[in-house]
Amino acid sequence: MSKINVIETRVRGFIADIQHPKQKKKININDLELQLRRLLDDYFDMDGYSLFYQAIQTLQEEGQLAPLKNNQYNGRTPALSLYYWVNIKVQDTKWDRLEMMKLSDRFDFTYYENHPEWQTEAELSRIKNLYTFLQSSQIREIVSLEERSLELFGHEKFLLDSDQFPEGKGFLTRIGVNEEQLKVVNYGEPFVFWMKQGKEIKDVQRVLIVENLSFFHTAIQLLESNQLDYEPELIIYGEGTKIERSFSFFFRMFPPKNYLFYYAGDLDAAGYGILIRLMEKYPDCYIEPALKIYRKMLEFIDQKNDQKTGQTQNLKYRDEFFHYFTEEEQVLLMQLWEENKRIPQEVLTIETWRRWTHE
Repeated sequence: MSKINVIETRVRGFIADIQHPKQKKKININDLELQLRRLLDDYFDMDGYSLFYQAIQTLQEEGQLAPLKNNQYNGRTPALSLYYWVNIKVQDTKWDRLEMMKLSDRFDFTYYENHPEWQTEAELSRIKNLYTFLQSSQIREIVSLEERSLELFGHEKFLLDSDQFPEGKGFLTRIGVNEEQLKVVNYGEPFVFWMKQGKEIKDVQRVLIVENLSFFHTAIQLLESNQLDYEPELIIYGEGTKIERSFSFFFRMFPPKNYLFYYAGDLDAAGYGILIRLMEKYPDCYIEPALKIYRKMLEFIDQKNDQKTGQTQNLKYRDEFFHYFTEEEQVLLMQLWEENKRIPQEVLTIETWRRWTHE
């Protein structure tokens, strides 16, 4: 038996021993490797970790293992996720073809014929629940995706939480059904906002979205003293990336109109991404960076600090954001980027704002 088969066979054996037909289990990859090292005296001589890495990758491609998406790794090179789900054991029993024919007036089972590993009792039960719903869907009310998910699949997060329910994320694609057929709507999350005193909902035209809570409160004070750039009628607390989920809630509260949205966040990779993704997701809205505010922040470049760990440094978002600034300003922004530094929005306070109000 070749060396790679020794490692892979052992790993497959460990996984098979703990696989369960009804629920997935979580394993620590370092604990699994430690067992191998104890069993194989020549583990290091055969470059065991490289073979172990290949075995884990193979099992992941086969769908036996799924990494947890929590940015924790095993500390080795090449890196593996620290934790993996051991997916449910595939049963040998396949669906009765007569049973599939009974449901084929609404569903195409091509995917399941090409991927028999998905022909499980749990999957068939979900399909039957969906079939029953679709028979009377024309008289059903539109509800949230979470509410429909709970009704049909027993948990409100089944279609949304791929970590907790890895079989849920692709279910609708596998059976060829879209969310519209489920009679669902994705409600935007409510957000915290402040309307300028004396203004009413019908008066709102300019909206300033700010990333952080401290500057939200600062901006309120500046707004009420008529010192805030853009003179918005409304300020929204974006709460970091939450605004990407909550922005649609705005259109449930405020009447249809051509609003002007200005966004101000931290001068860092995460802040650039939030703004550009909002602009991409809502191309029919006028959304622009609050350049007057960003330029004020750039004046505090001496207060730069380290980029937060774990931020994705997307070059596309960076370049699109930088495009709004002058060449001189882009030099400063690029300097921050290359030094892995950032300017937090909190440099703007009631006290520091006096720099401009007293000029």
